[in-house]
Amino acid sequence: MIERIETGERSSKIVKHNGVAYLTGQVAEGETIQDQVRACLQKIDDLLQQAGSSREDMLRVTIWLADMKDFAGLNEVWNAWVPTGHAPARACGEAKLARPELKVEFIVDAAYD
Repeated sequence: MIERIETGERSSKIVKHNGVAYLTGQVAEGETIQDQVRACLQKIDDLLQQAGSSREDMLRVTIWLADMKDFAGLNEVWNAWVPTGHAPARACGEAKLARPELKVEFIVDAAYD
């Protein structure tokens, strides 16, 4: 069975299937990369909880940066947020994001019970 949570015209915030919760891409506003990363990670925490999952259950995270010069700032916040011993598989690349003020977007897949 596929469960869709907070489904809109374009996408669902969460799609659950076969023990995996797929979160829609998360972006946030903020002056610095650290501000945007913190805001995104808070949104991810909220969605993981809503999906019956947690940081410890993340399987894979894809991160898009508008500019790779922000890689160190991203990792500064990310490393403090990821639970020790529970780092997901991760990819990070550079991409043009939907709006010029956006610096980062996260896509998360996580296990749930």
